[in-house]
Amino acid sequence: MAYHNHSPLFLLLLITLSSVTCSKIQAEARHLLETTPPEVPKPELPLPQIPTLPKPDLPTLPKPELPTLPKPDIPTMTKPEIPEVPKPEIPTVPKPELPTLPKLEVPKLPELPKFPELPKPTVPEVPKSP
Repeated sequence: MAYHNHSPLFLLLLITLSSVTCSKIQAEARHLLETTPPEVPKPELPLPQIPTLPKPDLPTLPKPELPTLPKPDIPTMTKPEIPEVPKPEIPTVPKPELPTLPKLEVPKLPELPKFPELPKPTVPEVPKSP
């Protein structure tokens, strides 16, 4: 196995060459942006005349006539009589009677003691500005 000893100068040379080529490309791109292309005059072309074509006349097609057919007599059908279904009699069910509930007495609340009324503070009036 051979060992290749690359010097650190090789790496430095590689970086400097790549930076030089990048700045050259940027300068060329700027040159392309700053230049204006020459204006080419537009050629004037005459409008071509299109010949008018006559409208084609289509012959009218004959309408087919269908013969009228006689309507056949259909005998009327009689509706069958449906017997009436007897309604069953439902016996009435007696309503159950609920027992009356006893009336409960609500105890009275005790009266609260009366506190003496405190004097209300008087608010001074704000003078009105003229």
